[in-house]
Amino acid sequence: MSGDLSELYQQVILDHNKRPRNRGKLPTANRVAHGDNPTCGDQCDVYLRLEGDRIAEIGFDGSGCAISQASTSLMTTQLKGKTAAEAEALFQQFHHIVTTGEAPEEISDLAAFAGVHAFPARIKCATLGWHAALSALHGDPAPTTTESHTD
Repeated sequence: MSGDLSELYQQVILDHNKRPRNRGKLPTANRVAHGDNPTCGDQCDVYLRLEGDRIAEIGFDGSGCAISQASTSLMTTQLKGKTAAEAEALFQQFHHIVTTGEAPEEISDLAAFAGVHAFPARIKCATLGWHAALSALHGDPAPTTTESHTD
C-alpha cells in the first residue's frame, strides 16, 4: 500500500473516531443488539429501524478503542439503506479486508481497516459493531461477544 493511500486511510479512521456518524440511541429502533469485547473492553449497542428487510435507520452507542469506535461509525454509514443480504455481503467483504489486508481495487472507506490484519487482537475490535449489527438484523436477543466469533 502506498504511503499516500495509507495516510488517507489513517485519516478516515481518525475522522470516524473523532466525529462518529450515527452515534446515539435510536428512539425509533425496532431491533437492538449489544456487543462486548472482553479482551479489550469495547462495548457497543447497535440500534436498527427496519422497514421490511431494509435498514431504514441505524445508530450506535458505546465505548472502546479508536478502532472499534471508528469501525462501528463507518459501518453505520455503509449499512443504512441496505437489505439484510446486502449487509451480510458487506460484512463478509469487511471481514476479508481486516483478516487478510486485501482491499478491493476500488478505493473504499472499508479498505481503511486493511492494516488491522497485522494486529490480530484488533480484528475483534474492528468487527465488534458489525457482529452486533448482524445480531440485531437477525433479531437475536442474546448479547454478542467477540469470544463467540472466530475473527
